[in-house]
Amino acid sequence: MKKLLIILLISNFSLACNKVEKKTDAQDHNYSNYIDNQDLKFAYFASGCFWCVEAIYENVKGVKEVISGYSGGHTKNPTYEESNTGKTGHAEAVKVIYNSDIVSFKTLVDVYFASQNVTQINGQGPDIGNQYRSILFYQNDEEKNIIENKIKSIQHHYDKPIAREVKPFEKFWIAEEYHQNYKKKHPNNRYIQNVSNPRFERFKAKMPNVLK
Repeated sequence: MKKLLIILLISNFSLACNKVEKKTDAQDHNYSNYIDNQDLKFAYFASGCFWCVEAIYENVKGVKEVISGYSGGHTKNPTYEESNTGKTGHAEAVKVIYNSDIVSFKTLVDVYFASQNVTQINGQGPDIGNQYRSILFYQNDEEKNIIENKIKSIQHHYDKPIAREVKPFEKFWIAEEYHQNYKKKHPNNRYIQNVSNPRFERFKAKMPNVLK
């Protein structure tokens, strides 16, 4: 009984530590090399599984780094397991760190719509649920106008409404370390081979000129 109690206490303490150590984007060491560079900006997007979206944006010219995380919800410090319940309000999202002298926010929005099924509600491909819904986050009126103008310009191509939320950016919670650069670390993963890679190839065929 004592051994069981000790194991439970250690397990609970470990979970508590993981919650405490969760970082917001402002605290993450990955950004320290970029914050002082005036040419670099941040953009936030949600578009299904962040493994897929991270891999797409990291191949775009002018993009320096992409971080996977959670955004758009109401709970603090969300975990992957909590996000998957659909109860946090958060969607799997990415933070794109880009050089504005090389790639514009408008082009990043073009990439966003070219790399997904724009009419699928609450998901992309086999990933279903509000944690996989598509959201474009804007940080100012200029970004909001770019997003809204893009939606208006492409809506007539589809019989169904474009299933996208457009929301002001509030906070980005960085996902667990094992989610970062997942495709690079696990190229033989079945999901990567069967879902992520085909999605990237479909995008590549549409916008080859923006790729590195």
